[in-house]
Amino acid sequence: MRSELPNSMPPELEKDDETVYKTLMAERRRAPRNRTLVLSDSDRERCAQALRRIDSPVSLEEILDSTICQDLFVVLPLLPSGAFDLIVADPPYNLTKAFNGTTFKQTDLDQYETWLSAWLPEMHRLLKPTGSIYVCADWRSSTAIHRVLLQYFVVRNRISWEREKGRGAKTNWKNNMEDIWFATSSNDYTFHVDDVKLKRRVIAPYTDGDGQPKDWEDTEEGKYRITHPSNIWTDLTVPFWSMPENTDHPTQKPEKLLARIVLASSNPGDMIFDPFLGSGTTSVVAKKLQRHYVGVEADRDFCCLAQRRLELAATDQSIQGYAGGVFWDRNTLADQSSSRRRDCPSCVSHAALFDDLQIAR
Repeated sequence: MRSELPNSMPPELEKDDETVYKTLMAERRRAPRNRTLVLSDSDRERCAQALRRIDSPVSLEEILDSTICQDLFVVLPLLPSGAFDLIVADPPYNLTKAFNGTTFKQTDLDQYETWLSAWLPEMHRLLKPTGSIYVCADWRSSTAIHRVLLQYFVVRNRISWEREKGRGAKTNWKNNMEDIWFATSSNDYTFHVDDVKLKRRVIAPYTDGDGQPKDWEDTEEGKYRITHPSNIWTDLTVPFWSMPENTDHPTQKPEKLLARIVLASSNPGDMIFDPFLGSGTTSVVAKKLQRHYVGVEADRDFCCLAQRRLELAATDQSIQGYAGGVFWDRNTLADQSSSRRRDCPSCVSHAALFDDLQIAR
């Protein structure tokens, strides 16, 4: 059922001095080895031309593989029903946070739940009957998101993932975990557990009576075990300066995280939608994994970053931490490179720090 949507996004979004903010970002001094993606003026001009705006109802074919630079609440009622196989939503959490000069203000939990109820019902309308949705949350917003999801979806699980980053606290526990709620439109849905297996180092390599490895393999890269994923994800790294996927978006999620969701809950050629696209990670991963995508983002600079990343994905389909059809533990890049060289003798890994690119000889 379609709901009446407000014309703006509560809690109130306040405009800071965007000109000052963007100037500071552009002039930020970066270390020589900093690989953060930064737009040049020509990048920004070229990428802006590829952005979409819609002012009337559209078919799926009209917006296929596009970045819509517009307010979400204007766009939602114009999108076709039952169009998407998978939705990944990373909404502003219920805290005061600046996004490229625009500030989302923290409110009480009831008001935040009201805001969620303004757009989550539309996600149910947009999904196919066999579709799935994942919604990101922190500990403050997780309860409200769960309650609203229960009204419209079949909630399947809560994933908690370790951010790794975070400063210690003297009067509280260090906050370095976030949640992702997994829900479906019905009991008929896609889930490919064999496509999201983990490759982990074996700490205690037990053997059977014949001295052979028990549930693990002794490979050229070391002792590893292939396991099924749980709802606790501890192998992710938040993008930072030495990673080529990194941007200046303040809440960017790792491509590895999105790859796990996309591979588990969609098929090649499926349609994926992200209503809070940010710097484009969902669309980029969808493209790298041969899915179609549509993303909505109100900030023009973030939209241009998304488009630039999509350009780069046309020639580089690597996803850091995902290689050989499995997801690797943190700090195993050398082993991943060795595995690639064995599987692809005509390729040699790039020598730069944390680089997963491959260069053909």
